[in-house]
Amino acid sequence: MNVKQFLIGKPFPSSRALHERLDRFRGLAVFASDPISSNAYATEAIMSTLVLLGTSALAGTLPIALVIAALVALVIFCYNQTIYHYPMGGGAYMVTKDNLGPIPSLFAGAALLSDYVMTVAVSVSAGVRALGSAFPEVTFLHDNRAYLGIIVILIITWLNLRGLRESGTIFALPTYAFVGSVLLVIVIGLARYYELFGAPPLPAPQLVETTNEVSSFLLVWLVLRAFAAGCTALTGIEAISDGVQAFREPSAHNAVRTMRTMGLFAMSLFIGISFLATHLHLVPTERESILSQLARTVTGGGPLYFFVQACTMLILVLAANTAYQDFPRLSAFLASDGFLPRWMTLLGDRLVYSRGIGVLALMSSLLIVFFDGDEIRLLPLYALGIFVSFTLSQASMVVLWGKVAKLKPGERLETGVTTLHYEPHVFWKRLPSMIGSVLTGIVLVILAVTKFVQGAWIIVLALPLMVLLFRSIRNHYDYVVKNLRLTGLKPENLRTHADIAIVPASDLHRASLRAIRYAQRLSSDVRVVKVVNDETEAAATRQRWEQWSHFTQHSKLIFLHTDYRDPLDPLVEYIRDVYQQEFAGQLITVVVPEFVPNTFLAHLLHNQTASLLRVMLRGEENVIVIDVPYHLHKQPENP
Repeated sequence: MNVKQFLIGKPFPSSRALHERLDRFRGLAVFASDPISSNAYATEAIMSTLVLLGTSALAGTLPIALVIAALVALVIFCYNQTIYHYPMGGGAYMVTKDNLGPIPSLFAGAALLSDYVMTVAVSVSAGVRALGSAFPEVTFLHDNRAYLGIIVILIITWLNLRGLRESGTIFALPTYAFVGSVLLVIVIGLARYYELFGAPPLPAPQLVETTNEVSSFLLVWLVLRAFAAGCTALTGIEAISDGVQAFREPSAHNAVRTMRTMGLFAMSLFIGISFLATHLHLVPTERESILSQLARTVTGGGPLYFFVQACTMLILVLAANTAYQDFPRLSAFLASDGFLPRWMTLLGDRLVYSRGIGVLALMSSLLIVFFDGDEIRLLPLYALGIFVSFTLSQASMVVLWGKVAKLKPGERLETGVTTLHYEPHVFWKRLPSMIGSVLTGIVLVILAVTKFVQGAWIIVLALPLMVLLFRSIRNHYDYVVKNLRLTGLKPENLRTHADIAIVPASDLHRASLRAIRYAQRLSSDVRVVKVVNDETEAAATRQRWEQWSHFTQHSKLIFLHTDYRDPLDPLVEYIRDVYQQEFAGQLITVVVPEFVPNTFLAHLLHNQTASLLRVMLRGEENVIVIDVPYHLHKQPENP
């Protein structure tokens, strides 16, 4: 068993793909961890802005939370429609491509990809902070948040590389433990607040309410900022629509049921936390999160408190798993359309998009290092991308319902992406998408305006740059196709192969003799070329050449004299002269001998002349390079 199999397990056969799909129990753990985990900081994000108006303004937390919860319900309903009409997955990217065209779909794809990277960075950073909140006196946890975050990302990456079903099983326990423990805290908190069932009353708040005098404009501005901050509760809502095919059949039905359950859990927690935080007069602080304060106040800091904190840390960390499922899948959709590297469409040994997982891990790690693992600094960049995709997705569904409205009973329409059928009551089905596109568009503007100077300008700038990158990649693939296609090709258009083989040789040894004998099979004109610094070196080589003449007798030895130490430039110049002057318009062959050490460390002990030569010659249009390796053994083999 090699190292790779030891770390991620034995490869799965392709026939096992259906077996690796998720049931609703595991699917909720995998795809809902992000929106569920946002409850650990969404309420605090609202309160952190409102407190600028004074502690008395924190009473506005609950009304804002209720508006956001209503928006979540609307978005979930609209995405249910998207899932049923686009069961292949791809979510906002696919529906936008089908209805609004390629450029809007690229903005949807760029927005989602950027938001998934942000999800990993924010979730992991918040998870590390939750651990620090439980132990505020441990300075190490606060001073090394970035390094701890990278370690966590490596662990999550490793778990996801092991396969979708296995990672879903691992992540299920923390997800359900978080939901259950926080719901228990909320129930206990409500019972103590209303003094139900003989529960002891909550301690009286020690808060002294303050009010900061501000202008009407600043008041509206800060309320809008608080609303925008709380919209982080919507992150990850669309994840299931991107990964529909990860669910067992009937995949669309299971995906919709899972999304509804996710919304119910997430919003119950969000409203419950916001209600108690408001009525307990909690105030956000740097050293301890609102959820930690809430759990400590309700439970008195006993075992349940530490269990909640442990679950919070785990769910925040594992919330990144939602991005680990959708970033690679969405990247594969974009790559299959030619907008990302083709290798991102390939499944790894464990039937997951391992290359996309690696790219996500690298990008999110860089983000954590750049922002020093501080999720508060990252939050202004968060959620903007997701509302771009929300708006484009729902606007696309409005167009789709317009197509459906034109169909008559029994008719169907092939769009190139999906198949549409006649449906009754189209107006009422279209109405939620119309309302959703308008509302999410308004929220998008609010997010962009209120968070712009806080860092959202980075996302505003990044999205068009990502679209330009997508277009550049697609142009490259189109250019490749144009160059490789056989249309109009005639036999006389193909270049002839020159009867010559050039063997660069630093010395005569088993490796070079093997390459010479190989070249003699290819051509009657074999030239062994050696770069020398003086006549003494040339004479010694000529002597060895004559000594081994039974190997070299059908070849020609050529010396290139130079006063410099680098042998590569004279070699490349000679090769250019051969194909430009002697064999103009023909292909020549260069046979490169190379000995291969039996270990990687031994490989580092040798210069890489052969490798560098191959790299330099790869740019020469008329040169065919053949590598002839000679593997080193304890007992030398015959060349």
